[in-house]
Amino acid sequence: MSSTFWIIIAGAVLTYFTRAGGHLVLSRFERIHPRVEAGLNAVPAAVLTTLVAPAAMEGGPAEIAALVTGAAISLLGGGMMTIFFVSAGVLIALRQVLG
Repeated sequence: MSSTFWIIIAGAVLTYFTRAGGHLVLSRFERIHPRVEAGLNAVPAAVLTTLVAPAAMEGGPAEIAALVTGAAISLLGGGMMTIFFVSAGVLIALRQVLG
């Protein structure tokens, strides 16, 4: 099999062990310190920022429109799946139209 396949498998296994290991470590504690909990709650926003920032800084009109659409839906109280699917739809449609 190709090396790309094995790289994907290795990445998936390491990701699984990282997530499972974190769960096992945190499950050993009865209570989590509020600062640790606040830090863990900030992780999704930090990861999302690292994914969105390059598109915002170097993206074309399709990427900017998708980001604005996602922000508008979130401000209107839409759920994460709604934000994802509508923004992805806008991005795909505009990339097709704008070339």
